[in-house]
Amino acid sequence: MPDIVSNPIIDDVAAEAMQLNLCFLDGPGRARQVPFTFSPAPISAHTLGRMETVAPLLGRLTQTLAARPELIRAVHAPLVAGDAFFAEMFAMHEQLHFGTSDPVRVPLLLQRSDFLPDQHKGARLVECNSIAAGMAPFGEQAHQLHRYIRHRWPEEFARYHTVSPGTLLPNPATAGMATAITAAAGQIDRELAVGEAGPGFLMVVQENEDNIFDQRLLERQLQAQGLRTYRRTFRQLHQQLSSGPNQSLQLAGCGTIHVVYLRAGYQYRDYIATDLDTRQCCDAICATRMFIERHRVAVNATVAQQLATSKRMQLHLADGGDLLLAELGFAEGERELMLGTFAAMRPVDGNSAERLLAEGGCAEWVLKNQGEGGGHCLFDRDVLERLKSLHPDEYPAWLLMRRLRPAGRDEPTLVIRAGRAQRAERLVSEVGLFTAHLGTAALPAGEGAAGHIGYLVRSKPPDVTEGGVHSGFGALDSLFVETAPGIS
Repeated sequence: MPDIVSNPIIDDVAAEAMQLNLCFLDGPGRARQVPFTFSPAPISAHTLGRMETVAPLLGRLTQTLAARPELIRAVHAPLVAGDAFFAEMFAMHEQLHFGTSDPVRVPLLLQRSDFLPDQHKGARLVECNSIAAGMAPFGEQAHQLHRYIRHRWPEEFARYHTVSPGTLLPNPATAGMATAITAAAGQIDRELAVGEAGPGFLMVVQENEDNIFDQRLLERQLQAQGLRTYRRTFRQLHQQLSSGPNQSLQLAGCGTIHVVYLRAGYQYRDYIATDLDTRQCCDAICATRMFIERHRVAVNATVAQQLATSKRMQLHLADGGDLLLAELGFAEGERELMLGTFAAMRPVDGNSAERLLAEGGCAEWVLKNQGEGGGHCLFDRDVLERLKSLHPDEYPAWLLMRRLRPAGRDEPTLVIRAGRAQRAERLVSEVGLFTAHLGTAALPAGEGAAGHIGYLVRSKPPDVTEGGVHSGFGALDSLFVETAPGIS
């Protein structure tokens, strides 16, 4: 029997993926397929249960940190001299929280906590994403696609699937996220009592956005729940926002906005608009974001939330350990669970390169800057080269994180990219769990534990360091929970 299934089967599966909107925009009127796996990633029930217990705690942690402006200031002040983007973020936070009045927005957190199961240490936290934590609908669609393949092509599915007993893990991520947003919108609507036909939802998107299919799946679900939905870039919002009764936020021609969901604002270029301002990082765009926070509207993500999930804060939490978490109000059992998923981290200084060489090299460490998205991690010899080139002002913007070594799946599978299948061995899967909080309270999301709203899996070959789906190296995946004992 051949390793690669016949082209008609791959053609059918690729067509089903397109039918499920697993696409990126590829120019006006064109779409390209999102890469995906033919079969789901197996995970032990123990490992999954641990991550599902920790993820809502991490959401509460983000909200707790975001409500501590003095702590946010102390942790991020060292970044100002060496990281231009975080200097602007810091300046916005200073104006919002140390100015004449506090922001009146309600912090809505739609967080994705990304985990990588290490073969010896168990599940370890890679990072928490509070801003633009997207692809929840894509995660759900990947699960639906694997259900289709198992039903339509059972023999071929079994060939590339674990032999362990278990079940495909349901993933109602789109409805879960929409339910959380609707709950937040309802709270603001009751407070404002402006009497409009349905709450307003504003998604702030990037210029020339290509991830529009994932975003529109969420918008359609929100519309089905009675929300008015709008899409705007920061540039468009520059002259379209105004104040209404009871500190409400008004969008020109659309009425009151009850929830603002940022799918932009996590990188420098989202703030550059030289036609509005000649500075490299645009005052007008920053002012627009701060204007939103000065109104009674649920916002994800606030500037404080974004800083609370920075890698600089992640390092501070790893350094502070149990004492810091106790100070933040977490019980002993909660602290133990979170600390058990934190990877070892180190700050960067002038002796970092020599220290790594003295320890035998840099193979066991990853060098990270403060950037979000792909392309911000260095490995192996690149670590030493960058460390040696850094100016002292840049040290606080970088950190070293202990490299994780996932085992990868035992069975080979196929990765379908652009309608063509390729056999893949030992695929490594990063699991992102979505949680929702309004303030420190976990939002209801239908069935399941409070706060949980779905998951996203991205899988890549073990020798690839950049695993993003946009980059072309990673592929969308889903989870199969093994009921037999597995590696935890």
